[in-house]
Amino acid sequence: MKAGDELAPLEVPITRTLIVAGAVASRDYQDVHHDPEAARAKGSPDIFMNILTTNGLVGRYITDHFGPAAVLRRVAIRLGAPNRPGDTMVLRGTVEEVDGDTAVVRVSGDNGIGRHVSGTVTVTVSRTGTGTGNGTGMVTGTDTGTGTVPTAGEAR
Repeated sequence: MKAGDELAPLEVPITRTLIVAGAVASRDYQDVHHDPEAARAKGSPDIFMNILTTNGLVGRYITDHFGPAAVLRRVAIRLGAPNRPGDTMVLRGTVEEVDGDTAVVRVSGDNGIGRHVSGTVTVTVSRTGTGTGNGTGMVTGTDTGTGTVPTAGEAR
């Protein structure tokens, strides 16, 4: 792992099921994430993905690349164009900095109407556990004011 390394892109089909399941799993019951009529009444052509689902997909993207020994230390993302059913989001990443076992990866995700997500992920990877993994990394907590997701036990 070195600065400048590019991660392989990940295509994520945006299905109605993914959007609704992500909202329910993160206990986000806002109607715009599951009720098309309510979303239209509020100005959106259809339901759209919530930030917590996007956060999880970004985390999965990083842990799929770096493997099961990867520990997400910081996820700082910003949303742009909404992810709606029937579209595909393509996640891309580039390693910006490396300090020992820790890397900062710049991540972006684009869909058919523009940039859905952009930001950085700080990840620590055990030297004995690098490689392509199965996405078992976990992100806990959220700070909706900054888009930052602290890891378990991190003080705010």
